[in-house]
Amino acid sequence: MKDEDIFIVGAKGQLGTALREKYPQAKWADIDEMDITDKDSVLGYDWSGIEYILNGAAYTNVDGAESTEGRVAAWEVNATAVGYLVQVAREHDITLVHISTDYVFDGSQKPHTEDEPLSPLSVYGASKAAGDVVLAQAPKHYLLRSSWVIGQGKNFVRTMLELGKKGVDPTIVADQIGRPTFTAELVRAIDHLLAASAKYGTYNISNAGDLVSWADLTRQIFAQANLDRKVIDTNTAKYYVGQEGIAPRPLNSSFDLSKIEATGFKPRNWREDLKEYINKELSR
Repeated sequence: MKDEDIFIVGAKGQLGTALREKYPQAKWADIDEMDITDKDSVLGYDWSGIEYILNGAAYTNVDGAESTEGRVAAWEVNATAVGYLVQVAREHDITLVHISTDYVFDGSQKPHTEDEPLSPLSVYGASKAAGDVVLAQAPKHYLLRSSWVIGQGKNFVRTMLELGKKGVDPTIVADQIGRPTFTAELVRAIDHLLAASAKYGTYNISNAGDLVSWADLTRQIFAQANLDRKVIDTNTAKYYVGQEGIAPRPLNSSFDLSKIEATGFKPRNWREDLKEYINKELSR
């Protein structure tokens, strides 16, 4: 597999940035060159020489998707555009890699497995679930379901570091449980599946390690950054009381990782990646 055989969609996002670092010679296009929500733009692009499409594009504003405009945008990017990429993959015999989310589930099953029935709670979750269904029409595809993604750009770790440096003692939900997925780990999983020519289909991927709440994750962030701040626990219902346009969240985001582990992939403990990530952030 050569970088030149790869096309990265959403190349400027958190995952896209990490993918470009991994595959510096890969091809990618800005929105001026290819708009993935425009059928003619996608189908009319020159796909010659491309063997792998890595789709890192997504509408991820969970609460924004509950608005009228956000609902349309979420479905355009997370579902309709995936259909256009599937058509390209079918017509040009391309392997399509797509990233999904724990939000396609309602959080009732612990842990989530690859064959669990879809049960989204929110507009965002429904749009991503629709994309999952559409993706299955691509003969050669990998669907990677991730949770709590952390990479370059705006994310939970950076937000908590900023609050801690400002002397804020944040109130954080303690009833949502899962594990982070650092983009470095997600990229490593994608590269492993492609290099190993693993069986096509759906794979759960997050960092390994103990399950943690957002509140406990914040405590680890402050500890790693030597920030002497307190974290005040609350639950999801209390945190959003009185706020409008808030999407429902699954309380359980934990994944069963045994399927991807069976391919020879060993997920890194999230505490290791968190330490490295914070060290880089503090040295910036």
